[in-house]
Amino acid sequence: MKILITGANGLLGQHLVKLLLDTTTHDIIATGKGEARFAFQDSRLHYFALDITDGMAVNLLLQKLQPDTIIHCAALTQVDECEQHPIKAWEINVTATRFIVDAAKKINAFIIFVSTDFVFDGIHGPYKEADIVNPVSYYGSTKVAAEKAVQQSGLQYAIVRTCLLYGYILFGNRSNIVSWVKENLEQGKNIKVVSDQWRTPTFVEDLAKGILLIVEKNAVGLFHISGKDFLNPYDMAITTADYLHLNKSLIEKVDASIFTQPAKRPAKTGFIIDKAKFDLGFNPLSFREGLKKMLTPIP
Repeated sequence: MKILITGANGLLGQHLVKLLLDTTTHDIIATGKGEARFAFQDSRLHYFALDITDGMAVNLLLQKLQPDTIIHCAALTQVDECEQHPIKAWEINVTATRFIVDAAKKINAFIIFVSTDFVFDGIHGPYKEADIVNPVSYYGSTKVAAEKAVQQSGLQYAIVRTCLLYGYILFGNRSNIVSWVKENLEQGKNIKVVSDQWRTPTFVEDLAKGILLIVEKNAVGLFHISGKDFLNPYDMAITTADYLHLNKSLIEKVDASIFTQPAKRPAKTGFIIDKAKFDLGFNPLSFREGLKKMLTPIP
């Protein structure tokens, strides 16, 4: 099988490329903006620079390479940036997804679209796949629109919603909540962390494995794929400090009202992942297990 990944330079994209190289015999087409920011060496891996907002470029590349499966990870995920730059957010998250869908139709490719818990309003979380979407941010609205483009495409598709991704980036330097807490506490800095927003944080390797299960099982439809622990960021910060034996007195427990942010965040999202467990055999790590894997030095 030939699998094309968008956003291959990002946290999830890099881990997907590694997982596919390590555990499958598939040919992998990695795409990203600009040059490759990873250094995997394998004859089955081919990288192409691709601006997904250029419809002609998307169409030409997919026609040329004819992938069987497209895993669409690329997105503008910074919630405040989406709120402040809505045209840019729509182009990257919605218009580009439509370009990929249109190109996929011409080659009858299976498409896997990566979405978010921010499609929900956070009033009645954690959420099942059948729950009604109602985003409270522009970012969430763009992902709802992109989901609809995939659902209405007529293609075989899977939509993977995930929640508060964390893990180590294989190449480069990209921050997430765990690395942010670690870096600040190691430098002796005080940090304010919210305790009134609830999520099911997702270890990046688990998300990559969940997506691979969809590929292997040819599973279609909507799947919530996340961690199994229902936590707030303050809980995560304290657990991280405890695990690393750092000074947790530097962590101040606050609520979201003290921050002035352009975009509203849903208060309580997180996922019920029973469908992924039963249909896919998905079995994520606990948050502490994910921490251990993320923070244990690779020999």
